[in-house]
Amino acid sequence: MTTLDLARQVDATCRIRGQFTLRSGRLADEYFDKYQFEADPVLLDALAAAMVPLVPVGTEVLAGLEMGGIAVVTALGRHTGLPCAFVRKEAKAYGTARLSEGAPLADRRVLVVEDVVTSGGQIALSTGQLRALGATVDHALCVIDRQEGGAAALADAGIVLASLLTRAELEASRG
Repeated sequence: MTTLDLARQVDATCRIRGQFTLRSGRLADEYFDKYQFEADPVLLDALAAAMVPLVPVGTEVLAGLEMGGIAVVTALGRHTGLPCAFVRKEAKAYGTARLSEGAPLADRRVLVVEDVVTSGGQIALSTGQLRALGATVDHALCVIDRQEGGAAALADAGIVLASLLTRAELEASRG
């Protein structure tokens, strides 16, 4: 499946019509529901397979960010054979009280995986936390870059962002 085919399928699957209140409070008659591609096992598998060449050489652990990055990192781990870690927005206060579950991160080269990047804020925050746990993190990978400044903000934090698809590619796929 080509990148254009994937973009068409993601756009068709995720763009829904109706009446929606956006985070800004503005009303919209269409909405991009990113969880729809994560809930479709066939599409998610195709996206993960296409992301494999974007995983930097030397990566030892894939770290998926809560919530959308968890499904993506699990599918990507299946295709790469790399172990996965599941990163919370904050450490839970009970049980293991860990920020990250799954594969150990200390002294390992970790790739942060996210579903959609807008500002890059959560990746930057989580990367700082993972670095404090001893992980080496200098790359992030997402399915979709909304092209709203996230890549530049992450570069300022010492993180190189790669994306499978961009907002422009999704829009161009509509023909």
